[in-house]
Amino acid sequence: MARALSPTLIRLPSLDALPGADLLRRWKDTLIGCLPRRLRRWLALRNPLLVVVPEGDDATLWRQLGDEREPIGGLDLRTGGPLSSVVAGGTKGSRGAWRETCLELPAPQVLSRTVVLPVQVKDNLRQVLGYEIDRLTPFKPVEVYYDARVRGTSARGTKVDVQLAVCRRDEVADWLDRLREAGSPASRLSWAGAWPGANLLPPELRPRPRRFGSWLGRLLALCLLLLLAAVLITPIWQKTRELETLTGELRRVRIAAQEVEQVRDDLERARLGSVAVLERKREQPRMTDLLRELTDLLPDGTWVQTLNYREGEVDIRGESNQATALIGLLEQGPGISEVSFRSPVMQVAATGQERFHISFQYSRPESP
Repeated sequence: MARALSPTLIRLPSLDALPGADLLRRWKDTLIGCLPRRLRRWLALRNPLLVVVPEGDDATLWRQLGDEREPIGGLDLRTGGPLSSVVAGGTKGSRGAWRETCLELPAPQVLSRTVVLPVQVKDNLRQVLGYEIDRLTPFKPVEVYYDARVRGTSARGTKVDVQLAVCRRDEVADWLDRLREAGSPASRLSWAGAWPGANLLPPELRPRPRRFGSWLGRLLALCLLLLLAAVLITPIWQKTRELETLTGELRRVRIAAQEVEQVRDDLERARLGSVAVLERKREQPRMTDLLRELTDLLPDGTWVQTLNYREGEVDIRGESNQATALIGLLEQGPGISEVSFRSPVMQVAATGQERFHISFQYSRPESP
């Protein structure tokens, strides 16, 4: 027959057997801490923690629900047998067996000290301390249970400050045996004022994590954790997406502004180039003015065979019956300067004319 769905099947999964159990446990506790108090208590009632606080041969039993503790009875070391039905199955309002049993020692029974070790031992801290117990404490490794945590680094990161806590095995052995006999073996050995997650029991003495509920319960618990994570992460993800969108738009606007600035610079350079061309063209003399000046200045009987103009310099070749007088005549022209023969005047025997080669500078005459 199929098992009916019931809220009582919902159990928070045990994280002790998973890699990175401490990190996952802190993450789970943080998520649960964000829930309303009534919901936190409802979940805690389905996964209660049994805390055994010994006082000599007697112990007080507490049910821990989150950060709250409720006394539920006592336990005698001198009598055997299982726990009472009320203690063994939880108390009114709880559903099922205990999530785990914790033996909490009085603080004076635990020796705590801070030691400095090389940073290389950080990854194998428990194994290294197992070899150093007889040097760091008055006991041998077989005489104590111990746990440690890294509190920080020193010496520019080459050393680690380690808090070491130890307790004598013979002081807790009877209680561990008693709880094992009672059907609720201790999975955690702690003490009053211990740091979060402290456990003096070595891993090989801890009971295997109890299978909880059914696969349906596990699936529902996983879905609950995923939904809680989604509720917490979704606003951050949305803000991140909005920031990425705004950053992309800003990048596109910046690129468009740079393109507009580039086009503006190109247009300005083109304008300046065209203005420079027009200015230079305006400053250059007109060839018609030069031809008119030469026509007026050169006497009859003179003709020009070639005329070249380059960068304000005029070069003319031709024949004249009074070539030697051409220098004085050309110097009288407006805009004409530095008139000189480029070569000696030669007599043409066939015509009786004189062949000349003259150069001069010509500029645009100033307007009167």
